[in-house]
Amino acid sequence: MFFKELALRLMKLLNAFLMTMPFAIAWFAYYAERIAEPFYNMGNWLVIALFFLLYIAFGRVYGAFWISLNRISESVYSQALAACMVNGIMYIITCLLMRHLPDIWPVLGVFAAQIVISAIWSFLAHIAFYILFPATKTIIVYDERQGMEKLIHEYGFEKKFTVIKTLTVDNCINNLDLLKNAQTVFVSGVHSHERNIILKYCVANNIMMYLIPRIGDVLMSGAQQMHMFHLPMLRVGRYNPSPWHTIAKRTFDVVSAGALFLVISLVMLVTAIAIKMTDGGPVFYKQRRLTQNGEEFDVLKFRSMRVDAEKDGVARLSSGDNDDRITPVGHFIRKVRIDELPQLLNIIGGSMSVVGPRPERPEIASQYEEQIPEFKLRLQAKAGLTGYAQVYGKYNTTPYDKLQMDLLYIAHPSFWEDLRIIFATIKILFVPESTEGVAEGQQTAMGK
Repeated sequence: MFFKELALRLMKLLNAFLMTMPFAIAWFAYYAERIAEPFYNMGNWLVIALFFLLYIAFGRVYGAFWISLNRISESVYSQALAACMVNGIMYIITCLLMRHLPDIWPVLGVFAAQIVISAIWSFLAHIAFYILFPATKTIIVYDERQGMEKLIHEYGFEKKFTVIKTLTVDNCINNLDLLKNAQTVFVSGVHSHERNIILKYCVANNIMMYLIPRIGDVLMSGAQQMHMFHLPMLRVGRYNPSPWHTIAKRTFDVVSAGALFLVISLVMLVTAIAIKMTDGGPVFYKQRRLTQNGEEFDVLKFRSMRVDAEKDGVARLSSGDNDDRITPVGHFIRKVRIDELPQLLNIIGGSMSVVGPRPERPEIASQYEEQIPEFKLRLQAKAGLTGYAQVYGKYNTTPYDKLQMDLLYIAHPSFWEDLRIIFATIKILFVPESTEGVAEGQQTAMGK
């Protein structure tokens, strides 16, 4: 297994090396001799090394190296996005070094070559991965949540997991040796006591275990390890980021939201005109939402639905592209998230942050809390324009799963995690399924 893992890491490094080569060629062939004060060889190689390291960093953000989790097309998309970001950064650096705007065509040529390299590498890497790591014999143990086998099929993971058996948790606990032939076990919706019994058996018998956590597990993930009374302790409490984190986060919110508002002001003006010309109705709409500690505020958005979208007074989520309440302009601005841009004013005003749990409507939150009392725990942090659940979930992801994602974010407050989520948000802007709506007629995502 050691040599297989080593080979996998070398494949990923090879990807970074190959994606750097077109840039290196363009740098030495065109840019190196044209900068204001040309570098010695060491300086040129440092520029190449910077591209290499930045590509690895952005590749990790966009999941470019997840061979086993991505389809080939997803790998190419993630790597192309990482390369695009790094090419852009390096072009800006080149502009500063040359003290003028250089030709951009070498960068475009580099990017085209990188897409070809990515496609070839992704195809060959997937073949090599499944030779090194053939599908494992998999058993699914479930209690309250079923359908894991269906998910494995829907996401194309049959090459990674061969399901040989599906067990209820009672059958599994009564005879743990039913797991002995498995290499992988999925545990879905199982309570902590039974799950811990299965976990100990899997660890003792060298069986890889995947589990869908429960809310208590997510809360515990943020526990601080310590020693007290000569005993190991885990300290768990409410969201309490350090003062430095709070100051840095608020400073970043004001500066980034203010700068972005100025940069995209023309886009917002064009959007406002398009909405007004569609039906003559208001450009913006306000809606009561919840933020930190349950405080209510008016979120500001571009109107994407008809003026009478909720004429019956009942709050309901969108059912996606099939929702006849959405205007023609609304379909476009929702797809590319332009409808969210006026929330920059909410961020500057302090009722929202750039990164945080999605601000929910009070009436919909109340419905969720009837079935999930813990749903209010996501209000420990200030609501965000983007967030962990927005990036890794979808519009119609169940409230329970979104709650767990929000709690994972809250459990590990980090300014660097905020930056990672911001960059990862760019990836989902072009993924249609991230805006998939709820079923027609549904008021919330609870029944999904």
